[in-house]
Amino acid sequence: MSVFTFGETVLALRGSGPLGLGGAMDVTVTGAESNVATGLARLGHEVRWAGAVGADEAGELVLRTLRAEGVDVSGASRDEGAPTGLVLFEPRPPGPTRAHPYRSGSAASRIRACAVAEAFAAAPPTLLHLTGVTPALGRAPQSAACLALQLASEHSALVCLDINYRPELWSSAEAAEVLREWAPKADVLVATDDELALCLPEDAPADTERRAKELLALGVGEIVVKRGAAGATVYAASGRLHRPARAVRTLDAARTGDAFVAGYLSGLLDGVPTAARLERATAADAFASAGPGDWEGAPTRAELARTTG
Repeated sequence: MSVFTFGETVLALRGSGPLGLGGAMDVTVTGAESNVATGLARLGHEVRWAGAVGADEAGELVLRTLRAEGVDVSGASRDEGAPTGLVLFEPRPPGPTRAHPYRSGSAASRIRACAVAEAFAAAPPTLLHLTGVTPALGRAPQSAACLALQLASEHSALVCLDINYRPELWSSAEAAEVLREWAPKADVLVATDDELALCLPEDAPADTERRAKELLALGVGEIVVKRGAAGATVYAASGRLHRPARAVRTLDAARTGDAFVAGYLSGLLDGVPTAARLERATAADAFASAGPGDWEGAPTRAELARTTG
């Protein structure tokens, strides 16, 4: 197994207009970790996802969708006592799409650490992918994530931590308490400029360059800063490298960060240089941003090859 990830994947209902006015809704699934898993599977990598879903039709859709995309869900669990989470997406032009989550008490908020332990015992991964969404769901998923970090260290697996801060799930103070401890364990830390502050003490410098230097000094392997339409920048001991975003007609740029991460990690797993990883990440991001949904537009390796060479 190349990659192991886990977290909450929910039923997603995408409205055709303002929710208060009614209208048609498209049914799909979404989740930060499973979106990355799908993106990596399309690029030819072996990926296992070990989330928890309810014993309901929404949970069945989650598992069936991931299986169809080539993601190994053998470590996933069905919770008889809790439902699969739900999120409603509301387009509100000219601004970004609004997300209305209904995930309190969901099956994923009760995921147990044993699912992580079993996944590592079955096939230790080359890379562990975590996001800041999972620890925000509650004590059980936070404990499971802590165990995953411990096992990754024991098995010499690389760690990618995508901060992915969700203010509707926890406060910045709660997030900082966890992420300041986790960040130094990351070989790849993915964040926006603002999210870097959650990984450092309160008196940390305000500018991104100095924040990145402090994180590198703490032991982070490299920092990948996502800047949306402005592209992305990688900070490492060897220096700084920036790549502009590709110019595409974007349906909703706020949705495409997971495709970017999948592209970057794909390059890392393939052993290509940083510049080529950024090239692959921005290309994957462009594919996803031009299509509907969070993962539906993610490219296959053959599609990506036609744009990156």
